[in-house]
Amino acid sequence: MFARICVPKWCEVGQSGGKFAGGVMRLFMGEFQHSLDDKARLTLPAKFRDGLGESFVITRGLDRCLFVYPRKDWEVLSEKLRALPLTRSDARQFLRLFFSGAADCDLDRQGRTVVPANLREYAGITQECSVIGVGNRVEVWDVGVWKTYSDQAAESFGDVAAGLVDLDL
Repeated sequence: MFARICVPKWCEVGQSGGKFAGGVMRLFMGEFQHSLDDKARLTLPAKFRDGLGESFVITRGLDRCLFVYPRKDWEVLSEKLRALPLTRSDARQFLRLFFSGAADCDLDRQGRTVVPANLREYAGITQECSVIGVGNRVEVWDVGVWKTYSDQAAESFGDVAAGLVDLDL
């Protein structure tokens, strides 16, 4: 599911500050199961296609998944990441892996995109995928890896939520 959220006061700030592409915050949510075809094409859920647009970026994510960003959001994130200090080895390491794994992708008429071999290998994706909405991005997981991850995360969900109280959400 893709939702557009725009509160007039925040849209003005978003447009001037560049936080939200076009003054509208993208909100991706939901979980979908899809398969790669024999040409390594993944059909993205119809509910995510409008939010991603015709051109978007797929890169290495955390926890062995792939992150999928709309083009405008990728540009905003890239600017922030390029501001990291090159004198820090952890910043250099992250930037190298994050950007070297990035691929410009497009949708064909059937809503499919080719997932590059290096990214499929990184995420352990062979055929069956879980495609999930995670707020500002879409994530693509091997279905088995996602099941293991989500089962483990569900066990500590309450504890994690309690820890987030300090973040003033």
